[in-house]
Amino acid sequence: MQVHSLTVTSPAPRAVWLDVLKADPAALVSQTPAWLDAMCATGGYADASRLYETREGRRLVLPMARRAHLPHALATQASFPNAWGMGGLIAPGGVRTEEIAAVLADLARQPALRTLIRPDPLAGEKWAAAKPAGVIAIPRLAHVLDLQGGFDQVWTKRFTGTARTAVRKAEQSNLTVQCDTTGKLVPIFYDLFSRSLDRWGKQQHEPLWLARWRGQQRDPLRKFQVLAKTLGDAFRIWVAWANGQPAATILVLQGANASYTRGAMDKELAGPTRANYLLHQLAIEEACRAGCRYYHMGETGASAALAQFKTRFGATAYAYAEYRLERLPITNADRKLRDLVKRLIGFKDA
Repeated sequence: MQVHSLTVTSPAPRAVWLDVLKADPAALVSQTPAWLDAMCATGGYADASRLYETREGRRLVLPMARRAHLPHALATQASFPNAWGMGGLIAPGGVRTEEIAAVLADLARQPALRTLIRPDPLAGEKWAAAKPAGVIAIPRLAHVLDLQGGFDQVWTKRFTGTARTAVRKAEQSNLTVQCDTTGKLVPIFYDLFSRSLDRWGKQQHEPLWLARWRGQQRDPLRKFQVLAKTLGDAFRIWVAWANGQPAATILVLQGANASYTRGAMDKELAGPTRANYLLHQLAIEEACRAGCRYYHMGETGASAALAQFKTRFGATAYAYAEYRLERLPITNADRKLRDLVKRLIGFKDA
């Protein structure tokens, strides 16, 4: 299909997608075909990825999914849906601003009810410059650690003294650390995650049943089981054990770049031992050893404590946005409804 200066193929042919992925130095595991396959297997989605070819012969891929079993006019398509990480365009050498603008123009002509795009924060300025009038931008904040120079450089020049001290304390706390790429530790990870839902619910003044329901709807156990099976070595669960008990866990996706995706802990065990610092230090060291350029530390939002934790590792804050193209004012209605519910239950953002 010809769209102005772009030729579009959907779904994107997998062989071409993989070629483009290898040629983009900022590419993430969440932008791979395997990630989309896992999403479709667990989330009721269908492959809606798009291959764009320019007149100059450049090829761009937009990993995207849409709700299955719905006509286009009633479906939401997203790159990516909530709780499924970062999508956005990939391209050889990185995407260009004018290419983003052309793709947004194409998406605006699609019959989908809504199109949601959450791009890589590193490309945030390009997406902001390309945004046309009428596209909703939802501000976000994420932290990313530059691994250039290798782990020795990261440890001495980017980790703060506070982070290095915390790592040394963790090393002296008789912690045992495992890194699993087989899915064997998924139950341990999910047990800590489930217990953390209760703690987060209390912090937010949210009824425990609601906190558990929301967390398990967003991140069911099967999701992580399927991801482990589909992604193989790219799916890495790190667990720190204190006196034989799981103290903390992080989930890191590692490919050309690494992304810290989920974390949970037993606060009574992890706090005194600084287990989280050790887990991130080891995951960052492993990412450096594997040749990754970036270690994404995920969404930070408005949490000053979370921002402080991430900057102690040398991560830089990136303000970017999620983009929404809507045929009906769904975002506005959803925001009003959420605000009403929060007021009714006394919800407090953590």
